[in-house]
Amino acid sequence: MKKAALHNLGCKVNAYETEAMQQRLRESGYTIVPFAEEADVYIINTCTVTNIADRKSRQMLHRAKKRNPNAIVVAAGCYVQTAKEICEADESVDIIIGNNRKKDIIQILEEFQAKKKKTDTVIDINHTAEYEDMPVTQMENHTRAYIKIQDGCNQFCTYCVIPYARGRVRSREKESIKVEVQNLAKAGFKEIVLTGIHLSSYGIDREETGALLSLMEQLHKIAGIERIRLGSLEPKIITREFVERISSLPKICPHFHLSLQSGSDTVLKRMNRRYTSAEYEEGCQILRKYYKNPAITTDIITGFPGETEEEFQETYAFAKRIAFFDMHIFKYSRREGTKAAWMEHQIPEQIKTERSDQLLLLAEKLSEEYRKWFIGQEMEILIEETETIEGEEYQVGHTSEYIKVAVKARENLCGRIIKVYLKEIMLEKHEILYGELLS
Repeated sequence: MKKAALHNLGCKVNAYETEAMQQRLRESGYTIVPFAEEADVYIINTCTVTNIADRKSRQMLHRAKKRNPNAIVVAAGCYVQTAKEICEADESVDIIIGNNRKKDIIQILEEFQAKKKKTDTVIDINHTAEYEDMPVTQMENHTRAYIKIQDGCNQFCTYCVIPYARGRVRSREKESIKVEVQNLAKAGFKEIVLTGIHLSSYGIDREETGALLSLMEQLHKIAGIERIRLGSLEPKIITREFVERISSLPKICPHFHLSLQSGSDTVLKRMNRRYTSAEYEEGCQILRKYYKNPAITTDIITGFPGETEEEFQETYAFAKRIAFFDMHIFKYSRREGTKAAWMEHQIPEQIKTERSDQLLLLAEKLSEEYRKWFIGQEMEILIEETETIEGEEYQVGHTSEYIKVAVKARENLCGRIIKVYLKEIMLEKHEILYGELLS
C-alpha cells in the first residue's frame, strides 16, 4: 500500500483543499502518514501571500525530496500559480498542480506514474469561471469543520498578489454546500466555518443579491449544526440590514473578522481598500448595537509604502478606539507584480518592526481586556480537545465569541457543547479562561 504525506501552508481555504486531497488519496487506497515520515508521495499545498510564504513553500518541497529522493513530490496551489517557471526548473518537484486542478490529484498522479515525466497542470486562473468543487466528508478536527464556499478575488488591493494566484470570484452552488454541511452534521460536527478567498463576494459572479445572507439562513435550518461561524469579511458588507437578519439567527456566532489593514484614510486609499475608517467604525457600531459585546477581530499591515509616523499613529489610535478582541499584525511584504511594489518611499524594515511591535503590545492588552469582561458569566463552550497545561490535564474549547476556555471534567466531553461559569484568566500567556462546569 502506498504512503502519502501532505503539508499545508497558508490560509483556511488551503487547509480545506488539503483535507479534500487527503480524502481522495485515502479513498484511492493510499495510507496517510505524517509529513515527517518517509512516504511515496509528498504533496505541499503552497502559499504565496508573502515572500516568506514563497520561501517556506520552496523549503518544504526540498525537504520532501531530501527525505525520500525516490518519492513523487507534488507542488500545488498559489505559489505554483504565480511562480510556474521556478517550479518547472526546480529538480525537487515532479508534479506541478495549479489552483482549480487539486480535485484531479489521483488522475494526475496516475498519469505521472505512467509517463514518469515531469507533469505541469497549471491553467490560466485569470480566465476561468469554473468553481472547483471538492466536497469533504471527514476532517482531522472532529468538532469544527471549515466549508469552502467561494474562490477568487476581484478587489486588486495594491499590495496583494492573491487575485493573480486565485483568479476572479467564483461561487459554489448552494445545493452542494448544503449537502456537505448535512453530511458533516451526520458525522457529528457541531460547528461549521464558512470560508473563501473573498467571502463577502459570494454570489456576485451570478449577480445574486444577498447570496451570503440567503445561504446562512438555509444552513441555519440544518439539524445537528449548532454553530455557524463566518470567515474574514469585507467591512462594507456590515450594514444594518445584514446584521439585523443574521442577529435573528441564533446559530450565527457573534465573532466577526473585519479586515482593516490601516486606520488611516490616506493609506487605505493607496491600498485601494474601497472604504474609509469612518465606514469601518460605523460597521463596528452596528454590530455592537445588535450583539452584546461581539468579538471583532482584524488584520493590520504596518509599514505600507509611504506610511508616515502620523498615518501610523492614526492606525494605532483607531485600533485602540475600536478595542478589537484580536489583531493579526503583518509587516508589509513587497510583492513583485503588484502596484505597491513600485510605490515610492518604501519603509525600512526597522521602522516596520518598531510599528509592528507597538501594535502587538496593544493587541495583547485589548485582548486581555475583552476576555476579562466575560469573567463571572455563564457561557456555552464547544469542547474540542484535551490539553496539558502546567502539568495538569484540562478539556479545552471555545465560546461562540472564540474565547478559549479550559475546564476540569471526569468524562470525555469532546464534541459536546457544555455550559460553564467563567471564573478567571487561567494563564495570561496562554490566553485561556478557567471555567467551572455547570450541571
